[in-house]
Amino acid sequence: MLVSALVLASLAPTGQPTSPAAQEANPVKVFVLAGQSNMEGKVQNKLIEHQAKHEKTAEMFAHLRKDGEWIVRDDVFIKFLGRHGGLTIGFGSRDRTGAELEFGTMMGNHFEEPVLLIKAAWGGHSLYKLFRSPSAGMPDDKVLEDELKKAQDRVRKQNEKHKRDNPIPTMDDITKDYGKSYRNMLKEVREGMAKAGDMFPALKGKELELAGFVWFQGWNDQYNGAETEYESNMAHFIRDVRKDLGAPKLPFVIGVMGQNGKTPAKGPMKVIQDAQLAMQEKDEFRGNVLAVRTDELEDEAAAKLYPEWRKRFEEWEKTGSDHRYHYLGSAIWFTRIGHAMGEAMLELHAARK
Repeated sequence: MLVSALVLASLAPTGQPTSPAAQEANPVKVFVLAGQSNMEGKVQNKLIEHQAKHEKTAEMFAHLRKDGEWIVRDDVFIKFLGRHGGLTIGFGSRDRTGAELEFGTMMGNHFEEPVLLIKAAWGGHSLYKLFRSPSAGMPDDKVLEDELKKAQDRVRKQNEKHKRDNPIPTMDDITKDYGKSYRNMLKEVREGMAKAGDMFPALKGKELELAGFVWFQGWNDQYNGAETEYESNMAHFIRDVRKDLGAPKLPFVIGVMGQNGKTPAKGPMKVIQDAQLAMQEKDEFRGNVLAVRTDELEDEAAAKLYPEWRKRFEEWEKTGSDHRYHYLGSAIWFTRIGHAMGEAMLELHAARK
């Protein structure tokens, strides 16, 4: 998919295409990173700063640093909602870093062309509801009616308890949230590509090529039976993303839910893992979708210490920085995840040649 930095800037004022010589020969490679909180990135910067300097862990981060400082890439750019700049640490949740650092570094090292990462991620958003894509349709009427009743009961109780007069939810209030994050994600991608030249002067006037999509999500689909729909919703999501972004064979990498680490997953988590892994086996996705396991990349030191993190807090601050649902906020685990995602993306690109 090729679009200009100004979307329609490839057309001359007369409406005629510009000459081939005027077109950018090597378009900017654009990668979309989407999902919920773990795609936001949950490694506290103070942890990765410490581990980048500590003799036992420094080697893992050495390629991201130069002369004792973090590299700020001048060939890899990132937009994450209201923030943008050259790729470096700190483009996760506020004062945190995620898998984008290692993934983007790999893309920048591989491609001669500049790289643009557009990240659209919001914590707590399920594929079942907020990221639900158009072709998945709406849930059954009974499901929506039950959801409406619970919402109405909740507001009535709050009104009675606090002597308020808040409006009682309607069915429109319920249905409007389905697909909201999916629509916002598309908006982020389209606006990010359209305004790339304004945000990043080095990209001004350059053509953009949508080169890949990385999905990292799953936690909020473990509840209320949403996991049973995950496989069908994921397939709909991939098809719809490609359709809505005009990229029929867009390389698609799925970071398989893996907060279980080396302990085998069970229940809804196992269902979601299996659903995500199943995508690469479907005939229509074979060779253009890859799923990478994240549980096998566990940071063993952080996992071992986590059960006693409160008692050994000073030690924990130098090992992890969050809870298990956020991969322990481990700089090592998130870096491994970013690397695995990068390897998968480059494998898909190699298969296209």
